[in-house]
Amino acid sequence: MRPIFDAHCHIIDRAYPLIANNGYVPEFFSADDYLTRVTPLGVVGGAVVSGSFQGYDQSYLIAALKRLGPEFVGVTQLPASVTDAELASLHGHGVRALRFNLKRGGSGQLDQLETLAMRVHEQVGWHAELYIDSRELAGLEQRLRRLPALSIDHLGLSQDGLPSLLRMAEHGVRIKACGFGRVDFAVAPVLQQIHGINPDVLMFGSDLPSTRAPRAFEDSDIALLVDSLGEDGAQKALWQNARTFYKLQQ
Repeated sequence: MRPIFDAHCHIIDRAYPLIANNGYVPEFFSADDYLTRVTPLGVVGGAVVSGSFQGYDQSYLIAALKRLGPEFVGVTQLPASVTDAELASLHGHGVRALRFNLKRGGSGQLDQLETLAMRVHEQVGWHAELYIDSRELAGLEQRLRRLPALSIDHLGLSQDGLPSLLRMAEHGVRIKACGFGRVDFAVAPVLQQIHGINPDVLMFGSDLPSTRAPRAFEDSDIALLVDSLGEDGAQKALWQNARTFYKLQQ
């Protein structure tokens, strides 16, 4: 079985507080629930991503990373007021990226994005991750491409934004191949387009537990990716690209 690095998953632990976002509170999905679901698929590492419903809480993320082990990293949300000491502490717990939720809000204003993203990269080497509808990228491309490292969630979500997304991929912005049930286009040809432009940018994610997705993750999503990219391309998207991006040993 090929090893898989799941570059986008969520842990929702009942022991930690949740924040209703647009009236929504997700069902619980513990680290043990996650491992039970993905271990049979070959997942041996991944990135735990903080959702809008978790706000700036770091305690759940630290606990999840401790349970999941050193092959997992954290992607968190932070206020602009975060201190250098807090960044260093989170880095020590395995956090490796900062998420900006521009789709639903909850992690700071857009005008703070560039300053905070540059700061955390300088202080602890983290990259920035965007949850954004790709239709909104056109006016932000130049600004976002100035960031030292960046990824975009869920294939950008929208057909209409694909030209911008493909340009970002051409410039080395990583694209998470996750949330196939969230997008409004056929996934396979878009995976092939992105891979053809830059084979180093696609990073598979399960998006489990697929909160608010019209269709939740299915095991067949992995087969779709493999069929679309071939074995060599799939190896990069399922394993190599994300581990390189998150600075884990190869």
